[in-house]
Amino acid sequence: MRLIKRIFWTLLSLALLLVMACGGWALKPLSLPTPTVDLSIEPQTPVRGIAQAVADAGVDVPPLVLYAFFRASGQSRKLRAGSYELIQGNTPLDLLRKLTRGEESLKAISLIDGWTFRQFRSALAKAEGLKHDTQDLSADALMEKLGMPGIAPEGRFFPDTYTYGKGTSELHVMARAAKAMNKQLAAAWAMRGSDIQVKTPEEALILASIVEKETGRESDRTTISRVFHNRLALGMPLQTDPSVIYGMFDDFDGNLRRADLRADHPWNTYTRKGLPATPIAMPGRNALKAAVQPAPSHALYFVAKGDGTSYFSATLEEHNAAVNRYQRRLSGAGDEVKP
Repeated sequence: MRLIKRIFWTLLSLALLLVMACGGWALKPLSLPTPTVDLSIEPQTPVRGIAQAVADAGVDVPPLVLYAFFRASGQSRKLRAGSYELIQGNTPLDLLRKLTRGEESLKAISLIDGWTFRQFRSALAKAEGLKHDTQDLSADALMEKLGMPGIAPEGRFFPDTYTYGKGTSELHVMARAAKAMNKQLAAAWAMRGSDIQVKTPEEALILASIVEKETGRESDRTTISRVFHNRLALGMPLQTDPSVIYGMFDDFDGNLRRADLRADHPWNTYTRKGLPATPIAMPGRNALKAAVQPAPSHALYFVAKGDGTSYFSATLEEHNAAVNRYQRRLSGAGDEVKP
C-alpha cells in the first residue's frame, strides 16, 4: 500500500511539474497580498505543511501544486525551518531557493559595551520580532533557566550584535550572549599576565567591568587597569566612582556627593577594600583584555583631563596637583582625594 501511494505521488508530481514547466509557472511572480509577506516555518514541519504554511501566509498558490513542485524539484529534504520574507516579484523558484539555502529574514539587536543588565533587558523588550518570554521572570529565575543558578546576571552577557529570526525567544538571544561572554572571558584569562592581582576569571570580569565604565579611551584602559592592580596589591581601596554609582541603583540622581561615598554597600569601593560584589556592567573585549594585561606603571591615581583622556600619578601629592589643574579649574570646587 505504501509503495502504491509513493508511486501515485511521484506520478502526480511529475505531471504537475510538466504542466508548470510548460506554462513557466516556477518563473512567474507569486501573488502576494502585501508588498512583503512574513513566512515562519517551524522545525520538523513536513513538506506538505510547508506548502500549506505558504498559502496560510496569504500567498495565492494552491498548496497541492506547491507541494508537488517541492517534491519534483528533488530538494524537498533540504527545506529548512526558519523565518523568511517574501517580496513582490519572488517566484516559486525564488521561494524554493530561500527555503533550501536557509535565507532567513533576520533582525538584529546590538548590546553596547558598558550596558547594565537592566539596559540589556530593556533592549530585548523593545526588539522587534522577538518572542518576549522572559519579561516576567526575575533575574534569579532567568539565570536558572540559562543554566547559571545562583550567579549574578550583571556582566555575564557579551556586548555584540546578535541576529535572530522572527519569533526567536529572548531566552535564546540571552543564552547566545552568555555563551559569548564565557568564551571571551576564557580567552582573556588564558592570556593573563603573571603580575596581576585578580585570582579567578570571575574577579577579572568584575575588574573589566570597572575598567569599561571608567574610560572609553582605548589608550588609557590598560593603565587604569594597572592603577587598580597596584591598589589591590597594596591593600588600598579602589575608590572607583562607577562602582559606587552602580550600587546606588535608582537613588542616583546624576550627582555623586561625598555622603554617597560614605554610605556603605557591597559596591562602595571607598568604604570597602578589594573588588565590589559583582560586575557593574557588560565589559567589551578590550576591557577584558586590559583587566588581565595591565600596562607597566607605578601609578596609584588618575584624574580625567576633560578631553576624554586621564592623567596618571604615582603619589597623592602629584594627584592632588592634577586634580587642581584639570578638575577644580573646571568646577571651581572639590576636596583633596585621600588614599
